[in-house]
Amino acid sequence: MWHELAVALFAVACGFTASGITANVYRLLADKPETVHGKTVYFAIMVVAGPSVLIANAAKTFRAKGCSGIAFWLAAAVAGYWSFAIGLFVLSVSLAI
Repeated sequence: MWHELAVALFAVACGFTASGITANVYRLLADKPETVHGKTVYFAIMVVAGPSVLIANAAKTFRAKGCSGIAFWLAAAVAGYWSFAIGLFVLSVSLAI
């Protein structure tokens, strides 16, 4: 049981790390998308970068008293599950290599 829990937490950490790296690299390299191609690339990047962006926006809104604690923790739970899914993909690709 402890092994499975450790693997699950490691998958969440891997997913959130991949999300953060992707989000920050995109912010460094890209401008605001204005063309159809740019928006398509933006949405494709947000599939991976989404958890990092979601938790950053939720934390900023929560600190500004723009949302309730329940809304913040719901966003955190969604970001955690999303990170878990990305982490499982990253781990499966890394084990396949």
